[in-house]
Amino acid sequence: MGRRKVEIKRIENKSSRQVTFSKRRKGLIEKARQLSVLCESSIAVLVVSGSGKLYNSASGDNMSKIIDRYEIQRADELKALDLAEKIRNYLPHKELLEIVQSKLEEPNVDTVSVDSLISMEEQLETALSVIRAKKTELMMEEVKSLQETVSALVFICWQSHIVGRCC
Repeated sequence: MGRRKVEIKRIENKSSRQVTFSKRRKGLIEKARQLSVLCESSIAVLVVSGSGKLYNSASGDNMSKIIDRYEIQRADELKALDLAEKIRNYLPHKELLEIVQSKLEEPNVDTVSVDSLISMEEQLETALSVIRAKKTELMMEEVKSLQETVSALVFICWQSHIVGRCC
């Protein structure tokens, strides 16, 4: 006899809902523990029941160490988002380079995550492409202006030639 597929929707019967919550919570925590052992990772599981009761489990490290690492990484991500916002506002490239340099010279540069460095690299690439696009736009405007000047000079020279005096 095989298992039947359970439709994922709210269980109306309160006692059945509590039994399902308890069994699935235990299963979730067990799967987290297995993942931690298999992959040598630190895992924290926080579950809040419908009645507001908090259940937690941590494997690999204790819960506070995992949360501290998460908060540090989240702070780095928020700093990266702030940097991205400055880039979107066309921060001058010199100022952007100064910000990146200061981040890499901070005393805690050893704790900078790879994700944070990748994010900074992507932001620099974005800034560089914005700068290149602006440079191209300015150069095209300059070329257009020079073409207009040349056209005007050719026209003046052509008119002068018709009248009989050429440049």
